[in-house]
Amino acid sequence: MIRVGVVGASGYTGLELVKMLVTHPKFELSYLATTSGDTTIEALHSSLEGVVSHPVEKATVSSVVEACELVFLALPHKTAMGFAKGLLEAGLKVVDLSADYRLELETYEKHYCPHEDIAHLSQAVYGLPEYYKEALKTTQLVASPGCYPTATLLGILPFISYIDTTAPLFVDAKSGVSGAGKKLSETTHFVTVNDNIFAYNPLKHRHAPEIVEKIEKIHGVTMSVNFVPHLIPATRGELVSVYATLKEDIDPLAILKAHYANDPFVRVRERPVGIKQTAGTHFCDIFAARNERGLFVSSAIDNLLRGASSQALAAANLMCGYEEGLGLPRIPCMP
Repeated sequence: MIRVGVVGASGYTGLELVKMLVTHPKFELSYLATTSGDTTIEALHSSLEGVVSHPVEKATVSSVVEACELVFLALPHKTAMGFAKGLLEAGLKVVDLSADYRLELETYEKHYCPHEDIAHLSQAVYGLPEYYKEALKTTQLVASPGCYPTATLLGILPFISYIDTTAPLFVDAKSGVSGAGKKLSETTHFVTVNDNIFAYNPLKHRHAPEIVEKIEKIHGVTMSVNFVPHLIPATRGELVSVYATLKEDIDPLAILKAHYANDPFVRVRERPVGIKQTAGTHFCDIFAARNERGLFVSSAIDNLLRGASSQALAAANLMCGYEEGLGLPRIPCMP
């Protein structure tokens, strides 16, 4: 058994990691921490009372190193790299769920803050298994993708060679409120969200440059991406619709099926997808159709799982030499 820990256990993504790790056949959950500590996991998450009991410490690099061989950092950006640097220097495997290692230095500092661990930045592997599986098997540091880039990239990447890359890419994204985290704000207040849907940070969201950069790294083309996220009155789930211009006649579903034939956690659907079918699972459901030169691609994921915690676990499985799908949730929360 490999001893693993979660730093940032108080948040929604931390909770999802705990729920998967306590039943994982190869990982032993040996350490839980927050930046304040001195509590228990059942006190932080009452849903775990009578199911899981584990102390939650105040996170320090030395305590993580003593208890763990691999650690998940479910922390905000900047805070995460402050921990990651010391953990990596001590030889631990690190899966970072923040944005701190996802982007090239110039892009990161333009959209976030000055980077404090440039030495390890170039060593990070982007944690999208369908495209970086072999690299994940040999890395010490995983940069787990954002939820919006995950759904967007899995949907559009199979079509890049078939679309006009000089034309703008339009991304219409909708997410449940849990994607904003536990901290209350006016935007996520029940009175604001209930019976409502609205765009936030249109064309300026920090996930847009992540999408642009990964398209360029995987396909070698630079595209203009117009990204508009929306908040919907749902707890969890994410639906991303991408609109592009084709340069040739194609069968979109046939391309998707061929592209993801060996990827068990991408399900190509014959009908438009919805968030209920993937809620509570690691699956990404994708549908695509065209109208002459217009291409429509729609992807559905659970924003907390495939968009964060289960994708981090899939990467950790590969890092440790295990099968990608070990311990990942497959049964949706239905109805």
